Amino acid sequence: MATKELAGKSVEFDEEGYMVDFKQWDEEIAGELAREEGIEELTERHFQVIRYMRSEYEKNGIAPSIRKLTKGSGVPTKELYQLFPGGPAKKAARIGGMPKPKGCV
Repeated sequence: MATKELAGKSVEFDEEGYMVDFKQWDEEIAGELAREEGIEELTERHFQVIRYMRSEYEKNGIAPSIRKLTKGSGVPTKELYQLFPGGPAKKAARIGGMPKPKGCV
């Protein structure tokens, strides 16, 4: 595990770069993680997806798959790929402070 300083906080990450403690997350940390992923600015649409994912994770203990993410967040698949290029479920989970979604390689 690695520890990084983000938004003035010491944050632990697993070997794949996902936050260890879901509860440490905040929107400032999200902004820094997004920049690491090549997303310069998080819009309200990004946060709509992230908030939905966090809500599902909090209820069910797992981040939703891309299919469930599309249906539940109200953001079409094509737009998800525009918002989080190269792997929306994985990137949104990482930026949202959750573990890597099951089924993501």
